[in-house]
Amino acid sequence: MKDIVATLIDQALTTLRSTAEWPEDLQPSIQLERCKDKAHGDLACNVAMMLAKPLRSNPRAIAQQIVDALPASDDVVKAEIAGPGFINFFMNEAANFRVIKDIFAKGEQFGRGDAKNQRIQVEFVSANPTGPLHVGHGRGAAYGASVADMLAAAGYDVQREYYVNDAGRQMDILGTSVWLRYLQACGETLTFPSNGYQGDYIADYGRELHASHGDQLMRSASDVFDGVCADEPAGGDKEKHIDDLINRAKTLLGDDYRIVFDKGLNAILGDIREDLGEFGVHYQEWFSERSLTADPDQVSRAIARLQENGYIEERDGALWFLSTRFGDDKDRVVKRDNGQTTYFASDIAYHLNKFERGFDRVINIWGADHHGYIARVKAALQALDIDPERLVVRLVQFVSLFRGDQQVQMSTRSGSFVTLRELREDVGNDAARFFYIMRKADQATDFDLELAKSESKDNPVYYIQYAHARVASILRKLEQDGQQWTQEAGLAQLTLLDKDVEKALLVKLARYPEVLASAAEQFEPHSLAHYLRELAGDFHSYYNAHKMLGEDTALRDARLALSVAVQQVLRNGLSLLGVSAPEEM
Repeated sequence: MKDIVATLIDQALTTLRSTAEWPEDLQPSIQLERCKDKAHGDLACNVAMMLAKPLRSNPRAIAQQIVDALPASDDVVKAEIAGPGFINFFMNEAANFRVIKDIFAKGEQFGRGDAKNQRIQVEFVSANPTGPLHVGHGRGAAYGASVADMLAAAGYDVQREYYVNDAGRQMDILGTSVWLRYLQACGETLTFPSNGYQGDYIADYGRELHASHGDQLMRSASDVFDGVCADEPAGGDKEKHIDDLINRAKTLLGDDYRIVFDKGLNAILGDIREDLGEFGVHYQEWFSERSLTADPDQVSRAIARLQENGYIEERDGALWFLSTRFGDDKDRVVKRDNGQTTYFASDIAYHLNKFERGFDRVINIWGADHHGYIARVKAALQALDIDPERLVVRLVQFVSLFRGDQQVQMSTRSGSFVTLRELREDVGNDAARFFYIMRKADQATDFDLELAKSESKDNPVYYIQYAHARVASILRKLEQDGQQWTQEAGLAQLTLLDKDVEKALLVKLARYPEVLASAAEQFEPHSLAHYLRELAGDFHSYYNAHKMLGEDTALRDARLALSVAVQQVLRNGLSLLGVSAPEEM
């Protein structure tokens, strides 16, 4: 209905620009809202009030001009002026039936927007490849994938990207941890560093490395720990202890250090890829942090560009980015006095790289603990002459697991967190994907494992899927009874849908494209989830109150048309949230 009315208003404005003293370049945005009170009509438009200032006229007078210029339409019963200048449209009830025709004609494309000719990158998860994904990463994955899929459905050209942190100290700690476990697999006796990666998966990689390379990488424990600072439990410094071990590994192994480094990186990254793929999350690009310092060195180029723009200052041999000039709370080091660039410098280069790849907007989905990082990244963009508003950052809050009223302390092989894989195996992909996005991403969420597995109306994903399966069951029953139904037969009888609940369902179906467009633009998949739950609830109420397969064939055909339209919209919405739409339950 909105499209119908928007077209009529646009035609009226075109007429007024050609026949009235209106500027030809006057192109207001036509915004329509559904009236909360049916007594005021079906749709309301504020275009007259938007035109009051440029036309220097009373908005009610402008509204009257627009109403008088509206083309005749069978879909609009009348248009009235209300309040300070709203135009309220009362629609012919037959216009409501058009949504079913649209749904049948467009199928899985129903609700999708026209191409926007705008490229958007969505970067999400991007967890350090130092261990399995945990339940916190899972929420970022579900949220990011849904945001990307909704934006694509809204008409944007979307690229999904995972930033692989395959450089820096944490990766060296991982590589050294794998090597030490390898040495143990070779029979060496040593005390594993308190700041090394402790999980059993590291020991697995060590054994696999020994199986594939034999004693090629073996060095005696006495050589490895020679001159190394004591660890913290022995009265030493755990940070210096692990850094000394990293240096010893690089010195003793030489070029072979890359073997142990890549073993940890590739094994964990492969596990992450597999885990996310099984979760229905896929990327077009896995961007390597190491590539930023390859030839050409993009990190040095980014720092040089900041320097040319006057935003780098040298202090005691280190280079500082003057981010306080852009509202950050303090300046930031980009190159230390020892010549090493910082992680922040890599991040600056990475964001410069993103925009140089031609993205109109970049959406970063980060954990809530990155809140303080937003200002400095936006400051860097501004210093690089890139509009910081082109970067959108959405934070994902933490997840607490519950089984009923009891918080769950599940442990993994690492003994420190719950993996995404464990969660998926417990409740299934569908429940995990839906429960993760049920609430706004910036709100902490309690994930009830028992509720996610329950087959009840209190479980929202089950409730929605059951509505979809219920329609399939109706159609199977019809076929089993030797009867036939076609879309054409249903469309021919739509005027029989005169019950209030049927009219409400038609209006709800017509809202789907608006809900999808808004959810995409606001990066809020929870609003789409809430809509689907409401639509499923309305359908269940309708099914329980009215007979679907009665003796009146014409009425049956009309009701089946409405039911199948509901099923299609449920399926379309669930697919954007990464949730299946089963035919049987």
